Amino acid sequence: QVQLVESGGGSVQTGGSLRLSCEASRYVVTRYCMAWYRQAQGKEREEVAAIDIDGGIFYADAVKGRFTISKDNAKGFLFLQMDALKPEDTAMYYCAADWGTCYGRVPRPAEIDDWGQGTQVAVSS
Repeated sequence: QVQLVESGGGSVQTGGSLRLSCEASRYVVTRYCMAWYRQAQGKEREEVAAIDIDGGIFYADAVKGRFTISKDNAKGFLFLQMDALKPEDTAMYYCAADWGTCYGRVPRPAEIDDWGQGTQVAVSS
């Protein structure tokens, strides 16, 4: 089973920034589609962004232009830089890994094999 450990969540005001990190391993980030998801209280888990084995990047429409996904293959980390945060970005954010390629999009949550424990992000107005 893949181990994924998120960090970097917190509380910020509207317009602020946060950088989430997910510690995986070099093996995982170079062989899995790596992605971020979020789940607000009372809502279903939703796609945020994904980065493919070859570095291809995909975003959900709600975060395009504000969030940036990246990874460090050598160190085995996944990142999510979140700028221009809005109250509607408030959620638990999860790191995820799906074996193989992303197939040109952010995988649906039901397709994901492995999840981290999540890190909370709260944006106040």
